[in-house]
Amino acid sequence: MSTAPKPRKPRFTLRLILMLVAALLIFGGVFAVKAIIGAQTNKFFDNMPQPASAVSAAEARTERWSDDAQAVGTLVAVNGTDVTTEAGGVVRSIEFEAGQPVRAGEVLVRLNTDNEAATLQSLETSARLAKVQADRWQKLGQDQLVSLDEMQQRVAASASAQAQADAQRALIAQKTIRAPFSGELGIRKVNLGQFVSPGTPIVSLQQLDPIYLDFTLPEQQMDDLEPGTPVRATLEGLPGQVFEGTVTAIEPGVDPNTRNFTAQATLDNPDGLLRPGAFARVDFDLGGEREVVVIPQTAVSFNPYGNAVFVITKTPRAEGETDMQGKPLTGDKLVVNQRFVTTGATRGDLIAVTDGLKPGEQVATSGLLKLRNGAEVTINNEVQPSADARPEAENR
Repeated sequence: MSTAPKPRKPRFTLRLILMLVAALLIFGGVFAVKAIIGAQTNKFFDNMPQPASAVSAAEARTERWSDDAQAVGTLVAVNGTDVTTEAGGVVRSIEFEAGQPVRAGEVLVRLNTDNEAATLQSLETSARLAKVQADRWQKLGQDQLVSLDEMQQRVAASASAQAQADAQRALIAQKTIRAPFSGELGIRKVNLGQFVSPGTPIVSLQQLDPIYLDFTLPEQQMDDLEPGTPVRATLEGLPGQVFEGTVTAIEPGVDPNTRNFTAQATLDNPDGLLRPGAFARVDFDLGGEREVVVIPQTAVSFNPYGNAVFVITKTPRAEGETDMQGKPLTGDKLVVNQRFVTTGATRGDLIAVTDGLKPGEQVATSGLLKLRNGAEVTINNEVQPSADARPEAENR
């Protein structure tokens, strides 16, 4: 008796492999389509025309600049001191108002001199008596009634008594404190009835007109600066005002710590606007006028590896070039390219370019952060950065 063979069941492993292959084909196809679409999209954006960037522009031009220098300095009083007393005593009267001008020799403070005055009367009486005795002994000496030695002793005693009276008179004068020079007083530092010792500050006194301006320069400029060189000083506290003077003294030595030397200028200060201790900026010409190429400072990208500008040039358009809407473009276009330059001195909003730029070349002065080599630009000078050699701040 024959039996029919049983049908084979598909193995589980084979079915799993077939399912994995089908999943790989499906997902592989999806990723392939996505990759093709992404590549086409990137190709489209890479070839898409970029919109022109709007920038302001300025033309490099030549100007005649004299060799000048800048420095910072400090205003110093021609005469300035804390008025003190040579002798101690109790303040009897204060004869000045704080903050007021005073002339040389005017009395500021008087100290109590009652004891010294009484002592002076006694000494003057003794001096007069000694003088009378000396005169009498001189007559007796002439008649040879006394010895020459006794006569000389009397004359010396008279001179000594007079010297003691003069010393006492000088001590009393020291207790009347006077202004040593003309100037402006500060805030008083003593009160009535206060005992002051020798050297105790009474009040500050400053001579304001004229006034000194001390500033330092590198030792390389020591041969360039001479007495009589005109200087211009400006102060942050007095915007828009320029104070003129001349160099009156130059320190003969160089500071070994800073390698700088100190110069001093004298400025007229009739209105007393300049005050000792104030900070000032100093400008002065050293002569030697020359031509330089200048551009606005906003056109320069200052970098550690070198300063650069974006130079604007005209370039013919490529054939078939279109805008973002696909419309054909004709004519020349403005293109920027970065160029490294060597910069020099600055004056106001302008900077000198000593190498890398020629007069007449056009540079971008704003919008530098959005520029790259070969980028197309359009010029809009409705809002132009400041480019003044001597800018002045507005009072608001």
